Amino acid sequence: MPLSRRDFVQRSAITGAGIALIGAADVLATAPGALASDHESRGKGHDGHHGHEKLLGYGPLVDDPAGLLALPAGFSYRVVTRTGTTTLESGETTPSNHDGTAAFAGARGATLLVNNHEIGGPRTAAPYPVPHIEHLVYDPAAAGGCTVVEVPRHWDGGEKGHGDERGRGHGHGNGHGEPVGEWVGIAGTSTNCAGGSTPWGTWLTCEETEDKAGSNGMTKDHGYVFEVDPHDRGANRGPRPVKAFGRYAHEAVVIDPKRGHAYLTEDASGPNGLLYRWTPPKGFHHGRGRLRTLDDTAGVLQAFRCFDSGGRFVDDLSRATRTGTVYGVDWVDVPDRDARTTSVRKQFGAGEVTRARKLEGMWWADGGAYVVSSFARDESPVQHDGAVWFYDAARRTLTLKVLLGVNTTPEQDGPFDGPDNITVSPYGGLILAEDGVGVQHLFGALDDGRTYPLARNELNIGTEQEPEYSEFTGVTFSPDGDTLFANIQTPGIMLAITGPWRRQGRNC
Repeated sequence: MPLSRRDFVQRSAITGAGIALIGAADVLATAPGALASDHESRGKGHDGHHGHEKLLGYGPLVDDPAGLLALPAGFSYRVVTRTGTTTLESGETTPSNHDGTAAFAGARGATLLVNNHEIGGPRTAAPYPVPHIEHLVYDPAAAGGCTVVEVPRHWDGGEKGHGDERGRGHGHGNGHGEPVGEWVGIAGTSTNCAGGSTPWGTWLTCEETEDKAGSNGMTKDHGYVFEVDPHDRGANRGPRPVKAFGRYAHEAVVIDPKRGHAYLTEDASGPNGLLYRWTPPKGFHHGRGRLRTLDDTAGVLQAFRCFDSGGRFVDDLSRATRTGTVYGVDWVDVPDRDARTTSVRKQFGAGEVTRARKLEGMWWADGGAYVVSSFARDESPVQHDGAVWFYDAARRTLTLKVLLGVNTTPEQDGPFDGPDNITVSPYGGLILAEDGVGVQHLFGALDDGRTYPLARNELNIGTEQEPEYSEFTGVTFSPDGDTLFANIQTPGIMLAITGPWRRQGRNC
């Protein structure tokens, strides 16, 4: 049932101050140089800083002599996998282009990580493709896929780096304890990007491509979602796309554990991409392996359409320039979800749906989905350098939580820009992985308008004269909350970060 404009306006009136501009307690973050709303300056000193700013985060980042990862003092990292160095149980090297990752509780206290490898194009052109293991291949021509990484509870190996008050040290593990294992979860897919975990303990890997059979060397259509089970290797045999979720440049997906809806982002331009909702057919119940039993047209796939408290249609999410902005959301049926002749996002005319540039990572928490729009440039009505929205599934409203102003000095360490992968921290707020220009960070965003750095990529893959730093991806906490896993996409490095975690927030 559509959310009427009258319902939306009535809800705005009931909430007093209005849901079109909510209180600061509901604003997750604005970074240095952000486009801030008026209420965010309240409670700050004359210099614009909060009185308890010194308690924010974990302190300044300390340079790494090894040139890999800068962390706050007291934190350390270990390299879990590294393309060209670590190997799979089948003997091949760890594939390249690490991307979306989720962590699951394994046997005997181990952590299982499903790691996407965003490798596009033909397999013959990929230096480190996902190995094609019998019965796990969708398209024999494609190079992407997922690996499953098992980190034992008692693991003490791999490259190490640690921060202390004097700087950072670097060394190697002593080799004691159990080794890390890695194997193929799915192969023969393409451009596996953010993805998402399910409430029943599996991983949904998303293809960020629209390549069809016969194009770019592919022998099958691509642009689908596939399910990978980290606990049951046999369940991954004979990969079958979940065509009911549609075929487009998928980025991320989350599942509403209460209602069963799937929400999916699209990273595309010309025109900008869409946020989708899939409603399961009547009588369908989620669970391991159930998605692959769906008919190709099962359920209803819809794209979002937003309107403000005055009932006015919003054509693009970049129109919102103040954190706390809230839109109502309707959902519009997708005419041809398999995009047989026309890309899904191009099947809608002006005024039919709302668009946004680079809809990327998502994370389900707090009864809804946190949704990232990485940046907006000339292809959008208003420019910005990153936004995070929260979709409230019960109210069917979309609230702007984080808004980053355009970073005019991306080569300098300081302002944050281009958030991509996202996770909700067990210690409060969000952790975001940057995919911007110049310096790349992991950074935290709190609920009172503050942000803080957590890590900086120091691996220069460019030259001394023109340095280049790859994006962070796959940010996710271990099930016990003790370890933050994250990837450096190029050349492909998975990192395990530990340290003196503590609660972040107003009273931290």
